[in-house]
Amino acid sequence: MSSEKIIIAIDGYSSSGKSTMARRLAKTIGYRYIDSGAMYRAVTLYAMRNGMINSDGSVATDMLTAALPAIHIDFKVQGDGQQTMLNGEIVESEIRTLEVSNHVSPVATIPAVRHALVRMQRDMGESKGIVMDGRDIGTVVFPAAEMKVFCNATPERRAERRYKELREKGADVTYEEVLANVTERDHIDMTRKESPLRCADDAVMLDNSAMTIDEQNEWLLRLFHSIVDK
Repeated sequence: MSSEKIIIAIDGYSSSGKSTMARRLAKTIGYRYIDSGAMYRAVTLYAMRNGMINSDGSVATDMLTAALPAIHIDFKVQGDGQQTMLNGEIVESEIRTLEVSNHVSPVATIPAVRHALVRMQRDMGESKGIVMDGRDIGTVVFPAAEMKVFCNATPERRAERRYKELREKGADVTYEEVLANVTERDHIDMTRKESPLRCADDAVMLDNSAMTIDEQNEWLLRLFHSIVDK
């Protein structure tokens, strides 16, 4: 087996299992896991806390752009999990709410936000040995990544997974609300002008609608070894 570390880019639709898959693979192979979606959620939380989300749901773009140099995001490993840090504060639970989910796509369409986070993400991957998941990792952040995967599942299956996750965390949401959020995020992600969601030409497609988490993990690990064991 080759000892040279690679960059693994896992892209795909909202709630398609990217984070669960990427986190488990990183732990198995001893790589660092970077949740790029959490980074956009952290910026969204910052905007919400600082009055940068208007009453109609639009974003005060100029205010947020001016604040970007003061926004610092990192990840802290705790036990078997990983905590997202916003300016030194653990915000993992706050960024996973449906309220943040409802605002993250408009924030993520802002070019200045994407440029700032892409710079952070590239810095994190400078030494390789990372698994990063998101919407544009294999197309924009790391177009030369040695391993690229694009995940998909039906909107209904993705909404079901997200609904169960939110209910387990005590959120008072309905399945219909979650499905509407998933559908809206798909539309925004695919139609935005800045780094729209698309499958990289050299990515391996994975539809995990009917797969268990263990089956996903086994599939991903086999793909990893087929690349690094050459």
